[in-house]
Amino acid sequence: MIKQELVEIMILLNGAERRFYVEPNETLLHVLRERAGLTGAKKGCDMGECGACTVILNGRAVNSCCVFAVQADRGVVETIEGLGTPDQPHPLQQAFMDAGAVQCGFCTPGMIMAAKALLDRVPRPSQEEIRQALSGNLCRCTGYQKIEQAVTLAAEAIAGYSREERERL
Repeated sequence: MIKQELVEIMILLNGAERRFYVEPNETLLHVLRERAGLTGAKKGCDMGECGACTVILNGRAVNSCCVFAVQADRGVVETIEGLGTPDQPHPLQQAFMDAGAVQCGFCTPGMIMAAKALLDRVPRPSQEEIRQALSGNLCRCTGYQKIEQAVTLAAEAIAGYSREERERL
């Protein structure tokens, strides 16, 4: 096995500048979980099919298992750990709880991050836009209806915030 030279990358990760030394073929998912200790993004299929590893990179929902960490260099990465707190959950997190959209929880971080990327772009999405945004995320527990309801609830809640409050989300 040939040892690859490490590459230094910088990521604005959940609002904090972080530097990592990565192998050129190392995935963003691996860096997040193993180097940054952020385990919210799950390793599901490892092929970009299930959405369990969804994070937001430069404003777009991506499957972090399919993105090399070096591709995120100088980028902005948001993970589920960057949203809300147990005492003050993000409106999406609260809506998922209120709608009963959380069952086993494995898909939930990816679903929430995909939904956040949508709501950041489209504050009042249609049902079709919600379905399209979540189409890359698989869930084996809920049947998706409650998840779609949760995104609609969150959109309504966020719309009721002041402009300053929305910008902090």
